[in-house]
Amino acid sequence: MATGSPPPPFWGSPLRNQQSRRLPQLAYFTAMKSRNNASFHRIKALAIIGGFLDGLRITFADGLNCIIGARGTGKTTILEFVRYAMDALPKGDASPAARRRIEGLVSKNLDGGRVELEVETMDGLTYIISRADGEEPVVLDAQRNPTSISIKNNGLFRADIYSQNDVETIADQGRYQLDLIDGFEAAQISNLDYTIRDIRNHLASTASSLDPLRRKLTTLDEELKKLPDIEDRLKGMAAGSEGGNEEINRAHEAKALRDRETRALRNVGQQMSDIVKNIEAMTGNIRRQVSPLLAREFSAGDNAPLFTQLATVLDSCAGEVDVALNGALQHVQGFGAALSEAADKLAVAHQEQELTFRALIEKHREHQSRSVERTNLERLRNGLLEQRREREETAQRIEAVATERVRMLDQLSELRDERFTLRQDVSRRLTEALAPEIRVSIRQHGDSSEYQSLLEDSLRGQGVRQGLVAQKLVRALTPTQLAAIARAGDTQALVERADLNPDQAAKVITAFSGETGACALETVELRDDPSIELKDGAEYKMSSALSTGQKCTTILPILLLDNENPLLVDQPEDNLDNRFIFQTVVANIHKVKPTRQLIFVTHNPNIPVLGEASRVFVMESDGEHGAKTSEGTVDECKQSIVTLLEGGEDAFRKRGERYRF
Repeated sequence: MATGSPPPPFWGSPLRNQQSRRLPQLAYFTAMKSRNNASFHRIKALAIIGGFLDGLRITFADGLNCIIGARGTGKTTILEFVRYAMDALPKGDASPAARRRIEGLVSKNLDGGRVELEVETMDGLTYIISRADGEEPVVLDAQRNPTSISIKNNGLFRADIYSQNDVETIADQGRYQLDLIDGFEAAQISNLDYTIRDIRNHLASTASSLDPLRRKLTTLDEELKKLPDIEDRLKGMAAGSEGGNEEINRAHEAKALRDRETRALRNVGQQMSDIVKNIEAMTGNIRRQVSPLLAREFSAGDNAPLFTQLATVLDSCAGEVDVALNGALQHVQGFGAALSEAADKLAVAHQEQELTFRALIEKHREHQSRSVERTNLERLRNGLLEQRREREETAQRIEAVATERVRMLDQLSELRDERFTLRQDVSRRLTEALAPEIRVSIRQHGDSSEYQSLLEDSLRGQGVRQGLVAQKLVRALTPTQLAAIARAGDTQALVERADLNPDQAAKVITAFSGETGACALETVELRDDPSIELKDGAEYKMSSALSTGQKCTTILPILLLDNENPLLVDQPEDNLDNRFIFQTVVANIHKVKPTRQLIFVTHNPNIPVLGEASRVFVMESDGEHGAKTSEGTVDECKQSIVTLLEGGEDAFRKRGERYRF
C-alpha cells in the first residue's frame, strides 16, 4: 500500500482489446490542480552509507526515472530505502505482514548503515533526510544544519510509494481503496481525521468520568429515600401534642439551624484544608520533579552549555512559581485564620444558645422526653439535606457532561459527513475522468468491520458465540441504536429486533453496561465503503472480482494521475500485457511527467524507451554488494537496456526478423 501521503491522482484509461480509446483530457487535471512545472515535490538524490548498497549515490531527474538491472541487484531495495528514510512504512495495523517484510529487507540490506535522501519541496526548499538503521529520521537544511522538523505527517514533503503487489492489494481491499481516494484531498482529509480522533478520545475520557458520577448519584438517591419519612416524623412532632407549642417549635428549628451552621463551617474548612495541601504539594514541585530531568550528567557532555543555561532558566522559573504559590498559600491561610476565629465565636454563640434551648425544654417538661428524639431526627435530616445538595451538584455535573457529549457527538457526525462529501466528490471526478472504462463510487458508513470487531471483543468471555451474536447485531442495529438499548437495559428489544435469545440479550447488555461501553458504540468508526469497478463488456465488475491483470489495469491508471508528489512504483508492469503498457501506461507517463516526478523499478523496456526516461540507472551485483554501473539517458544506456530488458541484441534482432519489421 502506498505510504507518505494517501495515494496520488493519475490520468489514464485502460485500453483492453481495442485499437484505441479516448484518453482523459489533460485539461481536467488542470481544473483539479493548476500548477506550473516548478510546483511539485522532487527527490533529488539518494545516498547509501553501509550495507549491501554501500557507496551508492543516485541523482534523480525530473520526469521519468527508471531503475533497471538483473534480479538481486538491489533495485527494490532502493525503493524501500526511500520509503524507510521518509518514515513511510505501511501502517502496522493495516498491513502488518507488508511492514514486517519491508523492515526485514531494510534491516538486512542496510546492516547498521545510513540512508540519506535529498528532497526539494514544491516551494523550492531543499532538505536532507538522514536516517540510520534503527534510528528516527533527522531532517537537515540545505547546508546540512539540523532542524527541528519531523518528516512524519508534517505536510513538508510527501511521496507516493508502491511496493511490488501493492496495486493488486488496493484492488482487493476497500481499506486501501479508501486511502487511494483520500489521496486526492490528502490535506483536508488528514485534518478531518485528526480532529475526529481527538473528539473520539475526548468522548472516551468524558464517558470514563460519567460512570463514577452516575454510581455516586445512585448511592445518594438510595440514601435520600430516608428523607421523606424523617421529614414526616418531624412534621408530626411539630404539629402533635408534644410539639404544638410554637415556642418549642421555633427553638428546635433554631437548634437544627445551628447544626447546619456548624456543618457549613466544617465543610468550608475541609475544602480549604484540601486546597492548602494541594498548594503545599505544588510548592517546590518543579525543583523536585523537573530539575532532576536536567541531571548533572549532562553538564559534562558536549551540550553542557545548553543544559546549564536551561537549568538556570528552570531554577528561576521554579523560584518565581514558588513565590506565587507561597503568596496564594498566605491568602488561603489568612482566610483559614478568619474561618477558625469565626468557628470559635460560633461555638461560643452556639453554647449560649444551647443553654437557652435547654432551659426552655426544662421549663416545658411535657416536651422534654421527646426532645432528644427530635434533635436526633433533625441531625439526620440535616445530613440528608447535605447529601441532597451534593446530589443536585452531581446531577448538574452529569447534565453538563451529557450535554457536552451530545454536542461532541453532533460535531463528530458533521465531521464524518464532511469527510464523506469530499470522498464522494473525488469519486465523481474520477468517474468522469476515467469513464467509461472505470467507475468509482463510495457508500457512507458502508464498512461495519470495526463495529463487528468491537462487538466480538466486548462479548469475548461472556459465554456466547460472539461471532454469531455480533453478526446478528450488525445486521439489525446501528451502533447508536444498540447504545440506546444498552443504556436502557432493554433486553427484550434485543430479543425482538436482533433475533437473540434472552441469555444472549442479557449478556450483550452486560457487555455494554455503563457509559464507557455505550460511548464505544456511539463513536465506533463505520468506514465509508469505496467501490472501484472496471467495465467488462456491457457490465461493470468490482475490482476485487477481477483477474490479476484486470486489477492492475483498473488501479494503475488511478495511481498515475497528475500530482505534486513523486510516484515510486516497483515493477508497474507486473501482470500487464505490453499492449496496455504501450497504449495506456506509456501514454499517461507522457502526459504526467512534465509536472510530476516518476521513479519506476522495471523489467519492461517499453517503459524507459517509449516513455522516454529522463534518467536510467543500471544496477548490478557481485553477490556481496550491489552497485550502479551506469546512468544516463535512454540513448546513453541503450546497450544495458537491450541486454537486460530485451534479452540481448541477438534476441532483439531475431524478434524483428520474425515479425518482419
